[in-house]
Parts: sequence; C-alpha cells; structure tokens
Amino acid sequence: MSDAPGLFGADADDTPAAPLALPKPVAALIPQVIPHRNPERYSLLYALIWRVCHGERHLMEVGSDPLVHRLHRMAKAIGRDLHKMHAFLRFRRAEDSGGEHYVAWFEPDHHILEAAAPFFVNRFRGMRWSILTPEGSAHWDTETLTFGPPGDRAQLPEGDGFEAGWQTYYESTFNPARTNLKAMRAEMPKKYWHNMPETAAIPALVRAAAGRTDAMIEREPTMPTRRDPVRAVAAMADQDPKSLDELNAIIRRTEPLVPGANQAVLGEGPVGATVAFVGEQPGDQEDRQGRPFVGPAGQLLSRAMAEAGIDRGASYLTNAVKHFKFEARGKRRIHQKPTAGEVSHYRWWLDRELEFVAPKLVVALGATAVLALTGKAIPITRARGPFRFDRHDNRFQGFITVHPSYLLRLPDEAKEEAYAAFVDDLRRVEALGRELAA
Repeated sequence: MSDAPGLFGADADDTPAAPLALPKPVAALIPQVIPHRNPERYSLLYALIWRVCHGERHLMEVGSDPLVHRLHRMAKAIGRDLHKMHAFLRFRRAEDSGGEHYVAWFEPDHHILEAAAPFFVNRFRGMRWSILTPEGSAHWDTETLTFGPPGDRAQLPEGDGFEAGWQTYYESTFNPARTNLKAMRAEMPKKYWHNMPETAAIPALVRAAAGRTDAMIEREPTMPTRRDPVRAVAAMADQDPKSLDELNAIIRRTEPLVPGANQAVLGEGPVGATVAFVGEQPGDQEDRQGRPFVGPAGQLLSRAMAEAGIDRGASYLTNAVKHFKFEARGKRRIHQKPTAGEVSHYRWWLDRELEFVAPKLVVALGATAVLALTGKAIPITRARGPFRFDRHDNRFQGFITVHPSYLLRLPDEAKEEAYAAFVDDLRRVEALGRELAA
C-alpha cells in the first residue's frame, strides 16, 4: 500500500463531531417545517442553521428577516393543515376478520400524516382504524401505530349509518342568522367536502337561511329551556344493543358530555361476575390507559380487595360516568366531580351495562355511584352497608361503601382506621357474594 498522502493531503480525522447546539426556537421550528411540501425546505433550514452557528444566535428574534419570515409562514401552513385534518377527517365503519374497523380517506396539503396520527391515537385509542392518504397510510390496532404505503379512495367503505347522524347533527347546529359563505369557505374549504357527509346539507341550508332568519325574527322571544340529559342519550337508547360488546361500541363512539377526555373508559371483567363494583368516573391514569381503577385509588382498591379475599379478575369494575372530567392546571389535570345532570346523562349506559353483566351483587363506591344506581342523593354514612338497588327492570342486591379516593384524601392519622373499615366492608361483600352465588 502506498504511503502517499490522501486526496486532501492528510488522513481524514475520524474524531466524532461535537453535537450541534441550537437555540430552542430554532430546534422547535425545524420539525414544524420539515413536513412542508416545498422542495426547498431542507435548504432553507440549512441556511438558517448556518447563519445561527456563524454568529447570528438571535436570528429567530428578527421577525423581519426574509428567511425567518418565510420559515414561520411554512410552519403556520403545517399548523393549519394539521388543524384541517383533525377537524375534517371522517371515519367509516367496516367489518373484517378482527371485527369493527374504521377507515378514513384524507388528502392533506403537506406531508403531515405521521405528525397528525398521534392525535387520532389519543382520540380513538379503543378503536381499530386506518387513515389512507395519497402518499401513505396510518394504522392503529388499539396497541401499536404503524405506517404503510399510499392508499386509494376506492378502498373507503360504503357510507354507514353514522353519516346520517353527522348530517342531522350539522343541520341542528347550523345558525341561519350567522350564514357567511366567505368565512365558511375559508374555514372549511370545498376540497374537503367530499369526505364529510354533513356537507351534503349545506346547499339546502344556505338557500333556506334567509327565510329561516326572517321567521326567527318574527317569532315571539322565549326563555331558554334547560338541557335534559335523559333526552341527550335517547338516540343511543333507540339503537337497542343486544350485548355488552354492542353497548361498549356505542359508548366508545360517543363524544364525552364534558369535552377533554381522551377516550371512554369501559367496564372491565367477566359477564356473569358475582360482584360488580361501580365507582364515580375515570381518573387521569384511567383516561390515559383506557382501563378502570388503575390509578392511585384503583391500586388501593386492588390491595383492599386482596386483603378481603375478593379476586379482582373475577369481579366486574366500572364507573357511573364513562369519561374523565377535569380542570387543566398547567400540565396537570385535576379531577372535577360530575354534576347530577352529568350522572343522569350516563345512567342509561350503566343500567344497560349491569343488565348485560347480570351480577349477583352491586357495590356502590361513593356518593356518585349511589346517585347513579338509585337516582337519589343518599349520604354514605347513613346508608353504608347492604342496600337494595331498584331501577326500572334492574333489581340488584347491593352494598354501599366509600370510594377508595376518599381514603387517599384523609389526613395520615385517620387513614389507618378508615382503611381497616373499608377492608371490613369488602369482607362483608365477599361473604354476601358467596351467599348469593350459592
């Protein structure tokens, strides 16, 4: 081998380059621009990084700089495209060997599929779905998100019954007095209409807007009516599910009464379980994991059940309210107690759920569960112990005790005694369950 110097006059230096340290605004902007369809995006970002690393550390603060201005406009275009996909994508239900599968077709302006998919994972965590686009596809099987080759609109299933529901909902929320075609087209461009079943109603609604507005003006003013939570679920009740799986599918597809929750948290446990436990509502961890009683209160319940000789796996656990209601405080989501109206809204689901599970004994954990099971506010201290739940055609031997979250809120000096009393309650539940199952 020759000892002559290399092409560049010296051997190449194999020492790894030092990590590139970029200001936070630059590092944050890069992933916002990369999905843009402009073929110059990488060269523009390279130019930005070069200037920042060669003396212009505060370049991002110069909003009038042509390069910075252009990159910010590209990032805003990506944000708008993500918003359109989140707002205008519509799933259609299909059936395959794995059961229900939801498929959607969307044509984004930019390469945003991978950036947009986590939103739909969080929003529809309990559904199997696929999103097809001309440049790629995303698939969620309730556990793993994968990406695949481009799709074709011809792969979209035929319209299902939910499309009529979308149209009815849109018609009911359309306000003829605020019809503004220019603003409507700006916010909901016509290129998305062919994927949105509710838009079929727009031409007729626009034509009738002037007449409906005149009629509204001529009518006598009326006092607003209070929202009736029972009527709010009447359409779902009309679907008449024939099994717990069908009921859960309805719950899973339904928007939360109070927006914000990631998903509906369904009951867990075997149909025909001897004992069913009913809590208040999912907490932060339950909402994230999609399972009941997995947070701190749920862990305390599992411990107490084990001490009382109750097999959690053989029991059925659910909540009166199926969605997490909370108040956002920074990054934390603070539990908010559901109102009586919200409990009433979900009561139809709980009644049907217990009808399908058919437990021998129903345990109400806390005041909200008691309200859901009886329709009345009953103090726990007065009713704690065996109780008879009678609602409609459902009649269950019951037992009332505190919710485990109550124990977590007690001062340290009171926790031991209260926990012991809770375990004693569960021992009585275990004995009563054995007696009823005999």
